[in-house]
Amino acid sequence: MGNQPQPSKQALRFWQWAPHNQLLAIVLPMLLAHITAPLIGLVDTAVLGHMPGSHFLAGASFAALLLSQLYWICGFLRMSTTGLSAQAKGQGSGFSAAQVLYQSVFSAAVIGFLVLLFGDFLMQASLGFSNPNPLVQGVIIDYFGIRIWGAPAALINLALVGWLLGQQKAKVVMLIQIIANLLNVGLNLLFVFGFGWDVKGVAAASIIAEYFILVSSFCCIYASGLSRLQLSWLGLSALKNMSKLNSSILIRNLALQACLVFMTFQGLRLGQQTAAINAILMQFFVLISLGLDAVAFGVEAKVGEAKGAENPKLLNYFVKLGLFWSSIFAIGYGLVFFVFGQPIIGLLTDQETLKTAAEEFLVIVWLLPLIAHWCFLFDGVFIGLTRAKAMQNSMIISAGLIFFPAWWILSDWQNWGLWIALLSFMAARGVNLGGYYFYLFRLHRLTD
Repeated sequence: MGNQPQPSKQALRFWQWAPHNQLLAIVLPMLLAHITAPLIGLVDTAVLGHMPGSHFLAGASFAALLLSQLYWICGFLRMSTTGLSAQAKGQGSGFSAAQVLYQSVFSAAVIGFLVLLFGDFLMQASLGFSNPNPLVQGVIIDYFGIRIWGAPAALINLALVGWLLGQQKAKVVMLIQIIANLLNVGLNLLFVFGFGWDVKGVAAASIIAEYFILVSSFCCIYASGLSRLQLSWLGLSALKNMSKLNSSILIRNLALQACLVFMTFQGLRLGQQTAAINAILMQFFVLISLGLDAVAFGVEAKVGEAKGAENPKLLNYFVKLGLFWSSIFAIGYGLVFFVFGQPIIGLLTDQETLKTAAEEFLVIVWLLPLIAHWCFLFDGVFIGLTRAKAMQNSMIISAGLIFFPAWWILSDWQNWGLWIALLSFMAARGVNLGGYYFYLFRLHRLTD
């Protein structure tokens, strides 16, 4: 692997199309890949919803949510690998790229097999906490008992996707994800309606799709020229460094999850209608994440590459480009929600009382992308810089000193106070990381 030619000083003009094209070549494929994921959830829901009894949908949805939350918390495997892989690309070092690949896959495999080993304990603890009725509990046990066997593949896939993104192979990731999602749909229909496997068929289809991603990703890596990897490259010191990086991102993810879980439970405490309103508003947040995460992925790869090449001017240049496109996406989202917010709510519910109540919160929906895109963007920047400690500290400060105090102060405003606290939390994360980035820039420490 050789160094890519870096733009000259004259090429670092903001309106020159080539660098924008380099960034969008990562952003757009990841956006398309992200869009297919919710569609698969809709297919799974439709298949489960056509089974004889609502307990199938309730049980499988609970078990799938349990696993998806676990995988989301382990997202540090993807984040740290992207930054390190991108830096290896900037260095033009096949050795470093291969070392990152082995480190991340090894870490993911260990965690995946631990999840598999303790999966039954996790399921039993969740059943004890939720106390579902016997029908739903039986479905949870059937679905979870099969899906848990996909945990090693699912977690290794996080590392493989992260590595491929760092190498700027976003189109490969997109194609693998889309094909896997289509495979999942086809197998769902075959196993459930063809073979009559019910909920077990839905779980089996998901496992096969996960292992398809695993095999396909390894095949693409093999074809990339890094086929002769040496296990001796996997050293204890290297693993220790990656573990420190991963632990900081894990703490960051847990702090974020604490805020989102608090939003859910506090909404439930405020009543059934408030919980339903928040479920609708969270769908807007999911739509926003599709675009803003895609921009962040592109920034991760380009910032990491520039850091690996020890080119702070190019690094700062791509941060500016990322901020530009993140702003474009945020403004676009705000305008779409301003014009089509009510019709979108109408698609999500046909209950007139709930629609009217949710529409009162549309101002939150309009503001959310404009405020949140800063923290999405700078998360991507700091992943590329592999400064996980800064991400961890920013999240803890924003949660502990902004989100929870803001909610406590505004608690008399009930759901409005809850959402204003979330907006404040997002703004604090953006300001915190953005300010620290400017500090590093002024001290010429971006590539340290």
